[in-house]
Amino acid sequence: MPRGDADRVEGCPFAGPAHAPDEASHHGARLDYASTMSYGDYLQLEAVLGAQHPRSPSHDEMLFIVQHQTSELWMKLALHELRAARRAIREDRLPPAFKMLARVSRVMEQLVHAWDVLSTLTPSEYSAMRPHLGSSSGFQSFQYREIEFMLGNKNPVMLKPHAHHPARHAEVEAALNEPSLYDEAIRLIARHGFPVEPAQLERDWAAPRPFSDALEAAFLAVYREPSAHWALYELAEELVDLEDAFRQWRFRHVTTVERIIGFKAGTGGTAGVPYLRRMLDTVLFPELWKVRTDL
Repeated sequence: MPRGDADRVEGCPFAGPAHAPDEASHHGARLDYASTMSYGDYLQLEAVLGAQHPRSPSHDEMLFIVQHQTSELWMKLALHELRAARRAIREDRLPPAFKMLARVSRVMEQLVHAWDVLSTLTPSEYSAMRPHLGSSSGFQSFQYREIEFMLGNKNPVMLKPHAHHPARHAEVEAALNEPSLYDEAIRLIARHGFPVEPAQLERDWAAPRPFSDALEAAFLAVYREPSAHWALYELAEELVDLEDAFRQWRFRHVTTVERIIGFKAGTGGTAGVPYLRRMLDTVLFPELWKVRTDL
């Protein structure tokens, strides 16, 4: 049965008129945008859709560019939500933080599925364009590095790929030197009366954080009596969801790279798949994972 106009989504660019498009059947929709903002104007589609510039004659390079550009847009949203969630946790506004963290986990799912499209690229197709990529590599993504720093995987060496761009370098350096999302969660735990080592609460935020037995004990107490500490319990689970989704994104990256280039070195100079596999061993919120064994 055809869908009626009542079922249509207002503002959806794919919900065209139900009948032949003529002046008498446009259902009141404005057709002249010469003096007002249109859909394309609002989204700045001229700039967005004009940003794809393949460097090779390969038909498949468009896929490679679009996949990475859309991933960068999703990462921009993830950083927007992570910064706001961190601020909300700092200010003891946990319900908004839960919503933001859940949204980031869904963003990670979009990033995971983006690899499904790129995996349609065969080794032969990628080899045809690879010489035209130069030394460019996802390893150099400043937004990805900010996400890692925001999630607590700090490494000052990772600032170096951005030294040639002062503004970006300053942005990534700021992320390195700020408390991570997990750092703010630890401070929240302490504000709720759980004993946490002072060194976990005020330290060099750019340095790797040591594992905390006291924090592990605090989370264990939360998980043993969730009804007594429901907000902290929910925050812990949102963080685990987030790391779970982040791990899946990394894993799908590894398998896609191996499928397309095998064990060749990466264009950015890394060892390629072996390097990416080592990154899979990184644990962002170790006390939360250790609690699973303790319970």
